[in-house]
Amino acid sequence: MPAGELRRIPSVEKLLARDGFTALIELYGRTGVVAATREVLEALRRDVAHGMTEEELEDALGDIEADVDERLERSVRPSLGRALNATGVLIHTNLGRAPLSAAARRAIAEVAMSYSNLELNLGDGGRGSRHEHAAHLLSQLFPGTKAIVVNNAAAAVLLSLNTFAQGKEVIISRGELVEIGGSFRIPEILERSGARLREVGTTNKTRLSDYVKAIGPKTGAILRVHPSNFRIVGFTESAPTSELVRIGRERGLPVIEDFGSGNLLRLEAYGLPDEPTVSDSLASGVDLSIFSGDKLLGGPQAGILVGNPDRVDACRSNPMARALRVDKLVYAALEATLASHVREHAIEEIPILHMLALPAELVRKRAFALVERLADVSALSLAVHESASRVGGGAAANAEIPTFVVSLQMPGTSSDAILETLRRHVPPIIARISEDRVLFDLRTLLPVEDAILEEALRGLEQPSGGSESQADR
Repeated sequence: MPAGELRRIPSVEKLLARDGFTALIELYGRTGVVAATREVLEALRRDVAHGMTEEELEDALGDIEADVDERLERSVRPSLGRALNATGVLIHTNLGRAPLSAAARRAIAEVAMSYSNLELNLGDGGRGSRHEHAAHLLSQLFPGTKAIVVNNAAAAVLLSLNTFAQGKEVIISRGELVEIGGSFRIPEILERSGARLREVGTTNKTRLSDYVKAIGPKTGAILRVHPSNFRIVGFTESAPTSELVRIGRERGLPVIEDFGSGNLLRLEAYGLPDEPTVSDSLASGVDLSIFSGDKLLGGPQAGILVGNPDRVDACRSNPMARALRVDKLVYAALEATLASHVREHAIEEIPILHMLALPAELVRKRAFALVERLADVSALSLAVHESASRVGGGAAANAEIPTFVVSLQMPGTSSDAILETLRRHVPPIIARISEDRVLFDLRTLLPVEDAILEEALRGLEQPSGGSESQADR
């Protein structure tokens, strides 16, 4: 090991005495600066041991402060941040599902900036219940019902089954034993609730008589899982939900529907296949309908359980409800989102629904406008093609929305390399590849994000690839 060169590397204490390091300590704290400095010096010693030249060492010694600063900045940089979704999948689970409306974002900011009446009864000054928040809006959307909000739909299923079927059997069709996001499976959630699974029927056919035969003294509930994220086609049969409700009432058993998507609108009005709504679920007579807040409802992540007031009160009284509850920021965003639905302005105000209803012709115009603005960038080979967007996120399975995409190829650069460069952009831009072309579906970009995409694509002709967007500096 070249001892002479190693002696040129300063000690941690000598570096900490410098003015620049004093400023770093004020910004990041002494403990963090010491740790980062040691890491930089250790890396430098390894480089010297592996044959670093004298000139390279000189440059590295001059960069120590900058290297420590960069390492510290990186260590406190949030891992969660904004991303641009150009994939054409509207409810993209990996990208955080539904973006929030302007009203929801304002509501979060308002509640976050100070204290709130989360569990305070403003009428008498006593303790209130957080479960009352959003309840008045849900009761307007679904008259005669009551609701409870927990942290996601899986939690709502867990809570309802634990409340009504702990130590008992839950009857479910074999065709509805599905896997949902993150490799979680309905049978596993059911098991964690303390209930026992009682499968009936077959994968493709489950008749009402199958349910009737399975009901006995050990039965606690009947569970129906709406196929919002899967389809079984061909030789199939299933028992109507209304008939399950009739049998449930005759036997005194709650019928619970995991409705999933949280769809409140008639989607056929926007060129999509008819998809049942939450109102349809409740109209069938189910005791409890469970759906997500961050799918077609267009709000924050939440599991909303709505239905028979007595059944909901039982869920609210379950101690597990405390473990699964949501915080004030979720309630703020959810109430703002529900208000848009109550006022019948959801399509205009809620981004995911606006994207869904956006005419393909408007997407086409934006796509051609983007290509025209980039005509001066010779390194980019751009074109506009007809394509299809998808709803995604376990909602409206197989439904396609006509759209137009911008395709990109760069001679000498693979599509995978382009995709990687765009992921490293600030903010990252997520697209997809088809037939060795990178595709950008502007349907899932907010209009204000077109300029960010344009700047990122211009940056692709730079040797270093994409750079930080002017819009985010």
